[in-house]
Amino acid sequence: MGALSAWSAARVIGANDRVRLGLIGCGGRGKQDLETFLKQPDAEAAAVCDLYDPFREKAVAMTGGRAQGVTDFRRVLEEKDIDAVIVAVPDHWHAILTIAACDAGKDVYCEKPLSLTVVEGRHMLDAARRNRRVVQTGSQQRSGTQYAAAVKLIRDGGLGKVHRIRAGMQRNIYPGLKASEMANGPIASFNWDMWLGPAPKRAFDPFRCIYNFRWFWDYSGGQMTNWGAHHLDIARWIAGVDAPDEVAGFGGRFALTDGGETPDVQEVTYRMGKMVVAWTTSEIAAGKGFTLDIFGTRGVMTLTRGGFTVAPETEGKEKKPLMEALSMKGNDLDGAHARNFLDCVKSRQRPNADIEEGHRSAILCHLGNISTRLGRSLKWDPVKEQVPGDAEANAMLSRPYRAPWKLA
Repeated sequence: MGALSAWSAARVIGANDRVRLGLIGCGGRGKQDLETFLKQPDAEAAAVCDLYDPFREKAVAMTGGRAQGVTDFRRVLEEKDIDAVIVAVPDHWHAILTIAACDAGKDVYCEKPLSLTVVEGRHMLDAARRNRRVVQTGSQQRSGTQYAAAVKLIRDGGLGKVHRIRAGMQRNIYPGLKASEMANGPIASFNWDMWLGPAPKRAFDPFRCIYNFRWFWDYSGGQMTNWGAHHLDIARWIAGVDAPDEVAGFGGRFALTDGGETPDVQEVTYRMGKMVVAWTTSEIAAGKGFTLDIFGTRGVMTLTRGGFTVAPETEGKEKKPLMEALSMKGNDLDGAHARNFLDCVKSRQRPNADIEEGHRSAILCHLGNISTRLGRSLKWDPVKEQVPGDAEANAMLSRPYRAPWKLA
């Protein structure tokens, strides 16, 4: 892709002005994002973009027909009256679109995981800072009142000493998933080569696109970068660190027979200073669906999108509680996250899930997958963003792009 010229004459948005948005990617999550933003009184959708006609047409209808529907994202970025874009495409497109949007003078709301690789994330962060753009990662838990309160409680010593966090996502989809769209072949207008973009050339496979792109290394990183990007982000926030010291991951696609590649069973352990964080994925046994438990010497917190509860630890034969039981309900995460982004577009402040936080948390996920695929532990240098002395692991920190697409 040829470089898009930077648009420096960005419109100055006042506190009472409406923010004009362009949506790129109108599928499942993109549709949800559009619905969320349209509920905000100062947001309007000027353009929606998708290669798949049914998704794009539905998005246009959601705007009451006011948004322009297009198939090429570059048309969205060329519109000078669009202030910001929502990037809700498969992960392998996140870097190209976010960098191009920043270079075009747009602020960006980019769905998580921020990047497909560590190197991509660094380029995205550099583009945002270079262009002085507001970039919010779609990690909406960062805008949850219960998550912020939990972090403060833990950091203030409310649970006592905390050295262990357990996070995970478990469900049973055995023997696997199926294509949700175009199972009988692509519709005539669907541009499969454009959908692949920078990813390797492959024959059309309906199971590789729409929702199920997540299970292929060319486009995503499985549940590690899907739900792990959420829960490990909060674990890192609690730990108060930028990066892990060491990562050890094991797992594989052992049971599912749907053709996917990413693990259906995965266990990854992170050492973050004096904190040990464990991530678990299981696609073949439900168990407890979503897990984010923080273990302290005074109490154990279970933190969810609905709120949190704290069960006190006890001491002595009389089982004396070491603290009071606590609970707190959550807020509308999606709405609060969209509101935070729009406010920051106007104020030029950094948002709750600033791109730098998104990059750092994505690194956790990428290292977990690299360690799992190599079957051995990795140490991490957060300054150089390299695995010291490990050429094989470092080669997996980036991926080649298929011409004519380029990272920057």
